[in-house]
Amino acid sequence: MRRLVLLALIGLVAQLVDGSLGMAYGVTSSSLLLMFGIAPAVVSASVHMAEVVTTAASGVSHIRFGNVDKQVVYKLIIPGSIGAFLGACFLGSIPGDVIKPFVSFFLLLLGVFVIYRFLFKFNPAQQLSKKTMSKKHFLPLGFIAGFFDATGGGGWGPIATPVLLTSNRMEPRKVIGSVDTSEFAIAVSSTLGFLITLGWSQINIQWVIALIIGGIIAAPIAAWLVKIIPTNLLGTLVGGIIIITNIRTLLAALDVSYLGSLYTYIVLAALWMIAVGNVVWKIRKNSYSNQQRRLKSL
Repeated sequence: MRRLVLLALIGLVAQLVDGSLGMAYGVTSSSLLLMFGIAPAVVSASVHMAEVVTTAASGVSHIRFGNVDKQVVYKLIIPGSIGAFLGACFLGSIPGDVIKPFVSFFLLLLGVFVIYRFLFKFNPAQQLSKKTMSKKHFLPLGFIAGFFDATGGGGWGPIATPVLLTSNRMEPRKVIGSVDTSEFAIAVSSTLGFLITLGWSQINIQWVIALIIGGIIAAPIAAWLVKIIPTNLLGTLVGGIIIITNIRTLLAALDVSYLGSLYTYIVLAALWMIAVGNVVWKIRKNSYSNQQRRLKSL
């Protein structure tokens, strides 16, 4: 019962993050589940099965708040679904002990990328381009994001959201809402792939239900938070969590000593706090600049 409650909390936190950032439900929940020693394929299968419900709830919430560009959703779901299905079949055919360090390394890289993206590249005040992305851009983006989402237990949002944001052709809230809504199709495709390769016996339905309960509670709250929480701050916080949770698996795989692991955690935590402090300083600086401009215009 204690583990089920913890899983529900993981699902709640992960969906709060995902729904307000457009990424990291799979990465956050997969990283934490791997800490329990669960095989990567089972982790990814359980997370994606839970996401079938949580992404549906999140998509409905984003649509109601006007955060979705339906044309972008339509262009993403077909290549994304194909990539997710193939990625699930690939991961399900590999022994868990062999792939686990590689999955953790991939998730850690995603965490670094998330921090880099929202610490240095994200600019909410930047003017949007009037050009639109063509289908030839969405096909590789959807396929690659879907494939890595299934193999890593997360990756749809961390890959698709930053790419769409850096294109500077959509509002951040529209990017987040569209990526979250399209993820429903990716979750369904991944789940089908895992059921074919793993079967029902390898999936703990209780864990899935616990993740779903937490996710459903958080989905409408997260859709609302998109409009009030600084995106770059949340992204930096999430990136740090992803790195810290996955470095544990890598240190164990490399057989690093206790002292070496402790120093690694201290250095990473210090760098994380510096990054968070830098983002907070930028937010306050931008807020002060905006206040000065308003005063001058009066």
